[in-house]
Amino acid sequence: MPDYPVLPGAEPFSAPGGPHGALVLHGFTGCPQSMRGLAEAFASAGLAVELPRLPGHGTAIEDMLETSWDDWSSTAEAAYDELAARVDKMVVGGLSMGGTLTLWLAERHPEIAGIVLVNAAAEPPADSFKEMLQGILDSGNPTMPSIGNDVAHPDVTELAYDAAPVAPLLSMFDAVTEIAAGLGTIECPVLLMNSPQDHVVPPSSSDLIAEQVSGPVERVTLERSYHVATLDYDKDEIERRAVEFASKVTAG
Repeated sequence: MPDYPVLPGAEPFSAPGGPHGALVLHGFTGCPQSMRGLAEAFASAGLAVELPRLPGHGTAIEDMLETSWDDWSSTAEAAYDELAARVDKMVVGGLSMGGTLTLWLAERHPEIAGIVLVNAAAEPPADSFKEMLQGILDSGNPTMPSIGNDVAHPDVTELAYDAAPVAPLLSMFDAVTEIAAGLGTIECPVLLMNSPQDHVVPPSSSDLIAEQVSGPVERVTLERSYHVATLDYDKDEIERRAVEFASKVTAG
């Protein structure tokens, strides 16, 4: 397979700081560009920050076809471990599938101080939808129309692939089903932000999280933004709320 270069703007981001930290995770077919503003806001607040580029993302869709949930979760786990070795307390935040990875980490690491979720995917898909995806694969098509760049702001573009790889998407849905079953084990504080006008992840996914997690939940409705709210009209509000939340849950 050719060695595809990282797209300009899709590079990972890392910042020193401490004694507290923030791990920031981007979404499916996206890249660190969608979360760079939030990562920089955490860094400006004095946190040590890691925003990894997940395998297969931020280059070419051909790279992503061979990846799966195991690759992305392994990368998230490695970034978590590396950052945890440098800080006393940590928050984890993610958009869309990055939110799914955040929930997965919170189920595995009860020591996490708090999690920030933006339009997180946590609701298991209908069997009929998974069967449709399998049908696309069986017909010889490795990709389907893109779910990227769902942004209300006319002057903003998400750096995302123009198609979605089907087999990797199915691997994520298998993980979502497992994660949804374990939401009740999450006891840390949750900052839960979602867009009513989300054309990728239904708002009911955030409702499920709010109902199932055991920790305290602070909900914020992003009225002006679509799915990629971290780049959209509510970008500044998300960053302000997330920094305030991180400061609160890492205090003491």
